[in-house]
Amino acid sequence: MLVIKSPSDMRALGRRIGGSCTAGDLILLSGPLGAGKTALTQGIGDAFGIENVTSPTFVISRVHPKGAKGISLVHADAYRLQQDAESTVLFDDLDIEDHLASSVTVIEWGKNLANRLTEDYLEIDIEYGDSETERLVTATPHGERWAGFSL
Repeated sequence: MLVIKSPSDMRALGRRIGGSCTAGDLILLSGPLGAGKTALTQGIGDAFGIENVTSPTFVISRVHPKGAKGISLVHADAYRLQQDAESTVLFDDLDIEDHLASSVTVIEWGKNLANRLTEDYLEIDIEYGDSETERLVTATPHGERWAGFSL
C-alpha cells in the first residue's frame, strides 16, 4: 500500500504508472467518490502527452486522441452502469474492446465488469486516509503483463 498525501501526488503517481503503460493495457480504478480516480487518470494522460483529461461521469466514456507518445487514452466511468452483477449490457454497449489493443484504457468503477475484457489488467484501489487529502492506494496485478508490478 502506498500513502498519497495530496491530489498533485496522486497525479504524479499516475504519471509514474503511465510511464509503465503500453497500448493494450487495461487499468481498473476503484474507490469512493472524490478519492482521486480522475486525478490518477490525469497523470496517466500526462505520461502520454494528453491534456484536458476530465471525469467521464456524465458522458460515461471518452477517447482522448493520441498524445506525444502515439498512444490514445480511453477513460470510462462505469458508476452508473454498475447496478448489480448481472447489469453488463450497457457496459458492453460502450465497445471498449474496439479500442483496447490500440489504447491504454482506464475504467473507473469497472470492478467485475471490465476484467472480462482481458486476463491482463491492473486493479488499483484508492481509499481515504487519515487526513482530508491523504489516500491509501493499493495495486493488484492480474495476468502475465502486470506480473511483478508494484507501486
